[in-house]
This record gives sequence, structure tokens and C-alpha cells, in this order.
Amino acid sequence: MLIFYCWQVLPYRCTVFFSLKKNVLCFCVSRDLNVGPYIYYVVFLSAREDLVFKKTVFLFSKLMFLHSFQTGLFLSGSHTQHQRRPYQSTQRTVSIAKMSTLNGGADHVLGTTHKKEESPTFPYIQETARKNPFNVPESYVRTEEQMEKHLYTPHLSSHLPIIDFGLLSNGNKEELLKLDFACKEWGYFQIVNHGMQIDLMQRVKDAVAEFSELSIKEKIKYAMPPDDMQGYGHTSVDWSDYLVLLVYPTRFRKPQFWPKELKDTIDAYSNEIKRIGEEVINSLSLLLGLEEHGLLDLHREVHQGFRVNYYPPCNTPEKVLGVSPHSDPRTIAIVMQDDDVSGTEIRYKRNWVPITPIPGALVVNVGDVIEILSNGKYKSVEHRAITNKNKKRTTFISYLFPQGDAEIGALDHMIDDQNPKMYKDTTYGEYLRHVLNTKLEGKPHINATKINEWIGE
Repeated sequence: MLIFYCWQVLPYRCTVFFSLKKNVLCFCVSRDLNVGPYIYYVVFLSAREDLVFKKTVFLFSKLMFLHSFQTGLFLSGSHTQHQRRPYQSTQRTVSIAKMSTLNGGADHVLGTTHKKEESPTFPYIQETARKNPFNVPESYVRTEEQMEKHLYTPHLSSHLPIIDFGLLSNGNKEELLKLDFACKEWGYFQIVNHGMQIDLMQRVKDAVAEFSELSIKEKIKYAMPPDDMQGYGHTSVDWSDYLVLLVYPTRFRKPQFWPKELKDTIDAYSNEIKRIGEEVINSLSLLLGLEEHGLLDLHREVHQGFRVNYYPPCNTPEKVLGVSPHSDPRTIAIVMQDDDVSGTEIRYKRNWVPITPIPGALVVNVGDVIEILSNGKYKSVEHRAITNKNKKRTTFISYLFPQGDAEIGALDHMIDDQNPKMYKDTTYGEYLRHVLNTKLEGKPHINATKINEWIGE
């Protein structure tokens, strides 16, 4: 039996899913940061006795409703993915889930509770693997169907386009055509001759490695708070820990989440990524029939995030993913990989194709924003990360995306009789809100923005 409660007062709306059979109460909370990114919370609570549970529904609902007025949160029902952080309680267990739009990975809502844990409270993956390297918690194990090993096609890896950035930035027409092909056919490409010093790239890797080797006591000083999108955290079903920082505009930086071992290096690296990323966007602008800075102008103000994913060795890599399949709700992403360990796989014609690292190269992928603006000409493709039994792996991901009030929709000249308009016009902030009301595995969020499938509010 499922009973559904919903009430709304002013801008605050609370939705409760209450199952008498399973004793599961679900609240969903969200907050609009008004700068583009959004944060969503999900609270799961269970109790042993129906009577206790019914009382809990009333008391907890009242608490959350009052809290919404104090904090400016509005409560709304949704199903989304989450980062699990157990809250300790003797009678019941409450899991508070949070997901940021800078998250390159995809997590799942788990309708399960957790046993009380000793300090540290957060079960970071690196710490889990260190304590018991031969045991993988059940929540991380995937089915054969989910792993899709039968679709693994490594021989296609050599076909991934490689773009000479030096030629591209000088307006070389042949390189521009290669970029056009890469975005239409693959949605991914690698760039070489990008002008970033190898020494700087290595310094970033060394600094992150130094941070990774700190004790958990030191690292959780930078832990992502429940009400923020920056800091050190982990996912609940993906075998990875991460550090997320917003680097541009600089007014959104939060120094308390920038480890001192990384600050200067990430600052220098992000400045170079900004140069490279904006040049790639300018080239895409020309390919889409705009002036050179047309796409950047549409962004109003370019935002840039930085994320490090750390994947410890996993004893059962055939059953565990480092990051679930997803596409990126950004403009583009630029990734620096480890030179000696591959792990990123992209969806190409239903198959999974690994990206073989090229020393010194950067991997670039088209995001949802470009797919929408191009009216589907360029593809924002699914990608995922696999795990390795013997080697740890790190990826360094930079995202470029528009300001929250920037309008996104198919460019007028990309629409004609042969190419009818595919996507509904919206703002980037509205699109992100829609993304976070959608389960982020695969591409349901961008598919739902198509004109014939739009789920409006």
C-alpha cells in the first residue's frame, strides 16, 4: 500500500512517499543556487514499528517543513541520484543524499539503510579499499546486464579522432573539418599540440597524488558539506572518491575546500584549460555558423569547474564501475588522464569503446549544451569509467558551462524542413533543474528535453 502526501505553502512544497508495507519514507529537497549549479537532497528514513513510523512521518515532516523556512530550501518530490552519508541514530538510520551538477559521475538512489559507523562517518572508497582490499560492498556490485561486457569493442579505440590544437587555433580548414567529423560521429576527440607545458600537467598529477596519500583525517577537513557543491566527497555505488571545485568565475571559489597542496597548481592548470576550452568553443562556433565568439557570448559568463576522480584498485573490476554511464549537462569537458592506465569508455553505436591515453594529450567531449544548440548535429554521448584490479587511476576533469540565465535552444539556422527543431527553448539553469529531477544514468535528461518528450513544470 502506497500513500502519497503533498502540501504547498508559498514557495515551499513538500512531497512525502509513505509505504505502510515497506516502512519507507522519502523526502526530496532542492535548492536553486541562482548561479547555474543546483543541489538536491534526498532523505530516506525507516523505522521498525508501524506506530513509531507513523509518528515519525508527522514529526519528521514538521521538522523538515519548518527547516525549509529557516534555510530557504523548497521541498519537492523527485527521484534522483545521490551521495550517501549515514547519519547516526540508535532507533533508525537516516541517509542524506546530495548531488551536484559538477558531478561527472552518476549515482543511484538506494532504498536501504546503513548500520551505525564509527569515525570517520563517511565511507570513502579509498578508505574502504585500504581496510579490506579483497571485499567489495554489495551496493557497488553490478549485474552482467549493467556491465555490458558483450558490447566492449577495444579495436575501435584507434579510430577516435585526434585534433592538432595548434593548427585548429590558427584556422586550419582541414583541422576544422576533422573537428566537425569528431563532434558529429563520436562526440569525443583527443587534442595534441595544445600548448600546455608537460611540466604543469605533471605537477597537477603529483600534487593530487600527494593529496590522495594524506590520511582520511586530513582529507575530510575538505569534506563537501551537506549544503554545498564543492569539496571532497564520494559516491554511493561508483568506485571513486572525488574533489570538486568551482574555479571560474573566481568570486564563486571557496578557499576552504582548496587543499594547500593543490591551490597554486590547480589555479595555473585551470587558467590553461580556460584558454584551450574557449578556443575549442570558438572553433565550434564557426562550425555552427556563428561569429568566432558567438557561442561564448551565448554563455553570458563562462563558468568552469574542476573535478578529480580517484579510483582505487578494485578486487572485482568485472562487476564494479568507477563512474556510471552518463552524458554531461555542460558545454564541453576537458579531461587529463593517467598516461599508463586506461579506464574511460565511450558509447559508440551501442558499443563501449575505451579511450587509449596518449601521453601529453587532452580528451575533449561534447556536452548536452552543444547538442541542443546544434539541434542534434553534434552528439553528447554516454561515457563511463571502469575499474582496475591492480592499479589505481586518477582523472582530472574540467567543465565549461553557461551562466544559469543563459538561454539554450536550437540555433535558428540549424532548423529547416530536413532538420526540424528537436529541443525546447529553455535557460541553462532550468535545464539543470530538469536534469536533477531525472535519474542520471544514460541520457534520459536530454532525451526528455526533445519537443515530443518534454516534461515541463
